[in-house]
Amino acid sequence: MSAMNRKPIKTLAETLSKQVEHFNKTEVECLIREFNLLLGEQTIPGRVVTGLDRGKFRSILHNVFGMTDDMIMDGVFRTFDKDNDSFVSVKEWIEGLSVFLRGTLDEKMKYCFNVYDLNGDNYISREEMFHMLKNSLIRQPTEEDPDEGIKDLVEITLKKMDHDHDGRISFTDFEKAVREENLLLEAFGTCLPDTMRIEAFEQHVFQEQLEQ
Repeated sequence: MSAMNRKPIKTLAETLSKQVEHFNKTEVECLIREFNLLLGEQTIPGRVVTGLDRGKFRSILHNVFGMTDDMIMDGVFRTFDKDNDSFVSVKEWIEGLSVFLRGTLDEKMKYCFNVYDLNGDNYISREEMFHMLKNSLIRQPTEEDPDEGIKDLVEITLKKMDHDHDGRISFTDFEKAVREENLLLEAFGTCLPDTMRIEAFEQHVFQEQLEQ
């Protein structure tokens, strides 16, 4: 990388590392470089590409972090894309990854809840649960009506997580349930990478880049 390109990255890393938890300045710099690599040459003449679009972002989730559920991947994209402009900017990429890779339980609870709140109304409704569970559980067609089994599962989940009994899960309900039983964090589908994937990504981005 030429010295000319290095300076703006260092300056940006300086700024972002003060705004984002869990990454130091060198790591932020590595993540900016990785972002630029992933972005590639997808600029269209006359149009500035401001970030990773949905397709590009989903292929990263799939190829790098092993995610396969379309509905969940869309939710992750929406959660990273805080300003809803249909692109994940470099700042949103780093902020998102700080929780995705190294978040505290509190941060991960907020993140997972946002991924599962498909319509953004601050509640996970019966219908949203049904769609997510159906999506993540049914891979093979069966003779029986799978919808019935999933409806039962939704009711069981509500019984366990809906503390104020209003037929939907608020963030307060979700937080209380997850604190009692950490496994419920990803109750409606895998939206966080496993340790092995995290280590592989961090090694690739932080160690290999620094060795170059």
